[in-house]
Amino acid sequence: MTTQSNPSDVRRQAGWLPEQDALEQWLAGHREQVEADGAELHPVIAEFQRLIATDPVVRMYVERMIEEVPKNRDYSKRHLTDTDQLLRLMNAVLTMAPEFGDQAVTLPLGAILDWTMGTTTGFAAYRDRTVNTMLKKILTAWCEFLNSEDSRYVLNESPTGWKSPAAQQAIGIDQYEHDPDDPYWGFASWNDFFTRTFKPGARPVASPEDDSVIVSACESTPYGISTDVQRQDQFWIKSQPYSLQDMLADDESVDEFVGGTVYQAFLSATNYHRWHSPVAGTVVRAFLVEGTYYSEADSEGAAAIEPMNSQGYLAHVAARAVIIIDADDPAIGLVALVAVGMSEVSSCVLGEVTAPGSHVSKGEELGYFQFGGSTHCLVFRPGVIADFTLQAIPQPHDPKPPLVLVRSKLATVKRG
Repeated sequence: MTTQSNPSDVRRQAGWLPEQDALEQWLAGHREQVEADGAELHPVIAEFQRLIATDPVVRMYVERMIEEVPKNRDYSKRHLTDTDQLLRLMNAVLTMAPEFGDQAVTLPLGAILDWTMGTTTGFAAYRDRTVNTMLKKILTAWCEFLNSEDSRYVLNESPTGWKSPAAQQAIGIDQYEHDPDDPYWGFASWNDFFTRTFKPGARPVASPEDDSVIVSACESTPYGISTDVQRQDQFWIKSQPYSLQDMLADDESVDEFVGGTVYQAFLSATNYHRWHSPVAGTVVRAFLVEGTYYSEADSEGAAAIEPMNSQGYLAHVAARAVIIIDADDPAIGLVALVAVGMSEVSSCVLGEVTAPGSHVSKGEELGYFQFGGSTHCLVFRPGVIADFTLQAIPQPHDPKPPLVLVRSKLATVKRG
């Protein structure tokens, strides 16, 4: 059985994209600026241009998904007219950093591609290996900019800056390590700011000496809990059941989890983006899985453009990191953490502590999303979980759903 917290667009609910009207307004402004600038194409965008010109399948995908329009919304303000415009809109993003604000676009590439993702051709294109290989190159190039000093320009005190009073309140900057006297708070880049760390004691580990308490791996909002998960299931259908073999990339541990439980939660744009171990134990394996970047569950039909929560589906197909831990407590046994990227939020970085054979403490950091965070799953063997505590707290200065704090109590282990 799966329970879902909210059947709405998680990217908008979590602050990655604004509502549709604001998104259209941003796109119109972005288009005007790009047309006025006439900037030379970045080498990786020029490579994409050549791919479209020389690969007939890719050219068909791109041209058709620009021409197609999702059926459930008025797209009279269509923001894409042809391939050249698409390339130039994407090109400008490679020297942009995300701005702050309720109507800000934290995922600019996702904003440009948003409605193409819900077209018939888009469903196929964003699953194509050649297309995803090219998208990864583009995202890598953007990540290089976000790792540079030039990306810090958004760390300012303007209404759209991350040092504005509203932004400081939204992110709770006082909880994080930073230098208040430095013009950029001591951060070397946008990514350095986005992967900021809590001050010591800000997120204590719940019951550190009690192995029967499992803690939250991320600062995140609950999405769903599924029990009796199967080795192989049709994750692409409307209910999006979990398929362990696919989610865990056919890891040899899959049989241990058949019939077990999956807990899934999503990360918001203004929150913490590092992952922590839910238990004390020994790392068995940790690996990255190549996957999709803008694919959505077409089982949602016309509503996919919203998109309806595709998180269950994304846990099987998106770029992700998988960490298998053998808990010290034999009643828990193996636990899997699956950190799932979404849209341009797809660069998963494994920490050194995830080397096979390393022992990790409960709550110890395991890795992080290079830019932002998307969704994550914790997978447990059958009979392990007695109950989920889900000690979600409201965010006092933020209308988003309640959070489960990282390293807080998530669940208790069944005994006897």
